Amino acid sequence: MIKSDFSAELPSVTDERPADARAEAFQGVREARRNELAEDYVELIADLIHEHGEARPVDIAAQLGVRAPTVTKALARLAREGLITRAKYRSVFLTDEGRALAKECRNRHEIVLRFLIRLGLDAETAELDAEGIEHHVSERTLALFKSYADRP
Repeated sequence: MIKSDFSAELPSVTDERPADARAEAFQGVREARRNELAEDYVELIADLIHEHGEARPVDIAAQLGVRAPTVTKALARLAREGLITRAKYRSVFLTDEGRALAKECRNRHEIVLRFLIRLGLDAETAELDAEGIEHHVSERTLALFKSYADRP
């Protein structure tokens, strides 16, 4: 349990930022959370197509550990956003936009993963942590991660 006076010991940069800057930061986090699900789905769909030649909803559900109705709802959203195409009772395919997003997500994931391993984190923990960080890292921070990870 965290002591109630613990926060008083830590310097706070958010308290010094103007309210509009804090609001903008929180808005960015909320947007990243909204996009995280779509990014996870398109990345998984790309992986399944690469490995098996298709991405079936049942395989997506099994990989994500969710039920079929959850996948159906997510796929409907991805279709509305123009990231996938599908026919009823058929496999799911990425559109050009979906493939581009999957490639971007994979690239971000690899950079974060290499950065964490370079810091000395074990590969298994780095993989798990990279899965969350990749969705919330800014382009500026990602560039710094890449620069550090690419050092000889």
